[in-house]
Amino acid sequence: MVSVLIPAHNDAAGLARLLPQLAGLDVTVIANGCTDDTAEVARAAGVRVIELAEASKSAALNAGDAVATGFPRIYLDADVLVTAESIRALVTTFDDPRVYAATLRRRLAVAGRPLALRGYFAIQARLPLYRRALFGRGVVAVSEAGRARFDTFGGLIADDLFLDRLFTDAEKAVADGDSVVDTARGTAELVGRLSRVRAGTAQQGATGSRTAWLRLAAPRPWLWPAALCYAGITLAAERRRRTTPTTWKVAR
Repeated sequence: MVSVLIPAHNDAAGLARLLPQLAGLDVTVIANGCTDDTAEVARAAGVRVIELAEASKSAALNAGDAVATGFPRIYLDADVLVTAESIRALVTTFDDPRVYAATLRRRLAVAGRPLALRGYFAIQARLPLYRRALFGRGVVAVSEAGRARFDTFGGLIADDLFLDRLFTDAEKAVADGDSVVDTARGTAELVGRLSRVRAGTAQQGATGSRTAWLRLAAPRPWLWPAALCYAGITLAAERRRRTTPTTWKVAR
């Protein structure tokens, strides 16, 4: 039996869209630090609900892991949209015993976003970093052997980065299905989200190329305006990371 864990912080609207796609699965929603009707929406859908007073994604994941028994174990953000077909595709990747962790293709919901945000995501979506990475998609599944690679999530900000670093590329798979990621709707929101992502990356000592975006855009003049948006937003996020305390809520 597949077990799905969904940490949710004021995500009632997202759960209302997501939970009907998970019918028949062992689903646990861990409402943490919520001030809306997240828990009530989850109970109405007939899934297991755990409520935590503290807004902590890592604590929510650990609480869900404590009651879940099935595998593969799917860690799913409440603000992404996946279909039942995509979940089935995700599960079937584990028919290959060499696969320890899997995710779905990443689709970014950018319709109606400001031009600067669409420029940022035009670059980000093309970065080689995301081709086989488990992070930035809002969904990670692990086999029982994969789950045995770690004890708890600790006090991590970027749980998906933590999972990604546990497995080699040969042990990971991208299933034939989509995770539709709900991107930020304004520049300030995006900068806040990215500052938390960067804090999570720094917390785990992860490093990556800081010029990949430039190498991507340099030979493609049609991407230069988008590259300027990417550079400006990235610099603003890094400035905020260095000056603003970071909370748990990591988003794309």
